[in-house]
Amino acid sequence: MTTTIEQLSTTTLLRFATAGSVDDGKSTLVGRLLHDSKSVLTDQLEAVALASANRGQEAPDLALLTDGLRAEREQGITIDVAYRYFATPRRRFILADTPGHVQYTRNMVTGASTAELAVVLVDARNGVVEQTRRHVAVAALLRVPHVVLAVNKMDLVEYAEPVFAEIAEEFTAYAASLGVPEITAIPISALVGDNVVEPSEHMDWYGGPTVLEHLESVPVSHDLTDSPARFPIQYVIRPQTTEHPDYRGYAGQIASGVLRVGESVTVLPSGRTSTIAGIDSLGESVDIAWAPQSVTLRLADDLDISRGDLIAPAADAPDTTRDVEATVCHVADRPLTVGQRVLLKHTTRTVKAIVKDIPSRLTLDDLSQHPAPGQLVANDIGRVVVRTAEPIALDAYAASRGTGSFLLIDPADGTTLTAGMAGASFAAVTAEDTATAGTAAEDAEWDF
Repeated sequence: MTTTIEQLSTTTLLRFATAGSVDDGKSTLVGRLLHDSKSVLTDQLEAVALASANRGQEAPDLALLTDGLRAEREQGITIDVAYRYFATPRRRFILADTPGHVQYTRNMVTGASTAELAVVLVDARNGVVEQTRRHVAVAALLRVPHVVLAVNKMDLVEYAEPVFAEIAEEFTAYAASLGVPEITAIPISALVGDNVVEPSEHMDWYGGPTVLEHLESVPVSHDLTDSPARFPIQYVIRPQTTEHPDYRGYAGQIASGVLRVGESVTVLPSGRTSTIAGIDSLGESVDIAWAPQSVTLRLADDLDISRGDLIAPAADAPDTTRDVEATVCHVADRPLTVGQRVLLKHTTRTVKAIVKDIPSRLTLDDLSQHPAPGQLVANDIGRVVVRTAEPIALDAYAASRGTGSFLLIDPADGTTLTAGMAGASFAAVTAEDTATAGTAAEDAEWDF
């Protein structure tokens, strides 16, 4: 069925990511999903068929629809995040096909950071492995509200229900212990198309939805207006022209909430207050604006405001702090160590900081905390305490994924070291870690 522009205008949007270990079949699943939902153009399919034939394959390798890098096709693995956009009459989709290799877990963090659903694949022959646990942990840390377990390659285990049931039970128990709110298990064979778009004829014991049916029906909410307003300043507009001699506007994208003309606001971290005198959107003045619109605010008072400041309602402004406690996923090859000098980037604000303590590192096998590891290496998940040179207006990640997240950056070369989520780690956590800040020596220039 052809999807019309009129239908697209009335359908909802779902952002989702795929994850799983190497050779679990993520790219094949995505290719099958695109192919069977009639979301592949004829010339794309012809190019895939030609590339498959050149590799000696009789049938088109649908994984090539997403694995576009030469190294990916040569090695048969996904390296970079591949984004695909497609639609059905019921919903529009933005899909992030993320790498499975442990070396590229950082790219899985990137792909899942904006996702509302994560599809985690498991090879039916291998069951839940360490990388599966790592991906579920990342999804839980990123507060992805919906997780789908796709037990793939059921054709290679003779479509045995006990195999699926055992994997589903182990996976569900592990994900639930991390606080994942919704878990749906689906047995599939991406290679032949079982339960991807069409129901399988080989698994009559399964009565649930196909992958596409679940993607089309899972409830999603894009209502960022439920949260308090947060407006990070990206740019200060001062034309100082004859036409606009006194214009002073603050441009940016509303991260959450609603802003109205006449509303009393606070500018952070300074704490100065003013009133919204005007809101400019697409060259016109409006009385109200909401997330995620990009607008320019005009305030009633001339305040010292610059890029990185945050405007919030005076009655519901976040607290500012210089002591950040967070759960992080370390993504760099070089380790993160206690006492290390870093830059902390939060929304549009970047400040100097120092790693004061690394209280614990998560052990994925049993979810225990390894105390005082001293450092985090690539793909480690752990708790950190960071001291910043200047105060930042940081929300808890559980309250706002946009203003509760941050990056730690190497000040020497700009390399992203760590992705952080402020506040409690997993949704199941009911108390903060009791470890206190470390006593590592501090560099004099970065002693805050």
